[in-house]
Amino acid sequence: MARIVRVDMRMIDLMPKVRRVDAIQAFISQETLIVTITDSDGVIGTGYSYTIGTGGPAVMALLEKTLAPALIGKDADRIDGIWRDLLFTTHATAVGVITSLALAAIDTALWDLRCHKQKLPLWKAVGGSRERVPLYTTEGGWLHLETQALVDDAIAVQETGFRGLKIKIGKEHLSDDAERLDAVRSAVGEACEIMTDANQSFSLSEASRRARMLEDYHVGWFEEPLPADDVLAHVELARRTSVPIAVGESLYSISQFKDYLQSGAASIVQVDVARIGGITPWLKTAHLAEAFNVTVCPHFLMELHLPLVCAIPNARWLEYIPQLDTITTEQIRIEDGMAIASNAVGLGIAWDWDAIKAAELVHHTEIEY
Repeated sequence: MARIVRVDMRMIDLMPKVRRVDAIQAFISQETLIVTITDSDGVIGTGYSYTIGTGGPAVMALLEKTLAPALIGKDADRIDGIWRDLLFTTHATAVGVITSLALAAIDTALWDLRCHKQKLPLWKAVGGSRERVPLYTTEGGWLHLETQALVDDAIAVQETGFRGLKIKIGKEHLSDDAERLDAVRSAVGEACEIMTDANQSFSLSEASRRARMLEDYHVGWFEEPLPADDVLAHVELARRTSVPIAVGESLYSISQFKDYLQSGAASIVQVDVARIGGITPWLKTAHLAEAFNVTVCPHFLMELHLPLVCAIPNARWLEYIPQLDTITTEQIRIEDGMAIASNAVGLGIAWDWDAIKAAELVHHTEIEY
């Protein structure tokens, strides 16, 4: 049995390369937590999670004060057991985003470690369903962009082979959103999938109005139309519209997804590996969605979600928003609008440790004495 003997925790702040604005917030930074776990055989696994702008120090404190000490001496191969033990160690703060983000950084590191011991890439170690997945891009669809900028980007990405794109909605009046969508649809044609995202900004009545408008443009989905904790409102909205309802980036447990799926409140599951608490619960949520014949299209974390969507049969899209370009030596491979899973052992992320160390704001080590 190889025991965990060392846990290194770092926090860095990644600045987005483009301005990102949606209906409720602006992405000013990405506080990224990086955890490296070493076992008694000398095998190392690296995992990470993130916040958008704030909250990183709180996650770091939970890792440093509570979770990392509990890892020392554990059997590194008991991933599910460790995840559950740590969840109940933090029972007073679970279910919640800070706990989930901390658990995710540890869980992804443990999966990376296991893959290195098995000499397998993650996408094969957890399923191996396929080698590539279609991409859609969000980077050219932010809410602050003028209509012509949306059109220009849509044409450009379509020419490179992308099969879909996302447009943020939530302008003051319905007609403003309609004008932007009409221009993009006219530019790219019907074959290009257009997704829309309201970032929880609408009431049920306003979401119903916007959904009727969205039907005219045959959009792929209506993402986060309402506050994520209002399941019954999503049930009613789904009843009123033919547009697929997508949720998941603001859900933090398998049970929350279960409530949506059982009630028919969502037809696209956007489970985020960081916000659900790691690869372990991500896979369980994806398989739960499969049981309901529901598609998985995860939120953000493109570099980590790539192997996961290639591991399962019910994934449809991968969201293109680069996060790790400045701290990796290689980016994901893209051919004709398809992201291709890496065959490198582990998560498939080529960390640039010099860049990471230069950018770190906090570094703490927990070791066996």
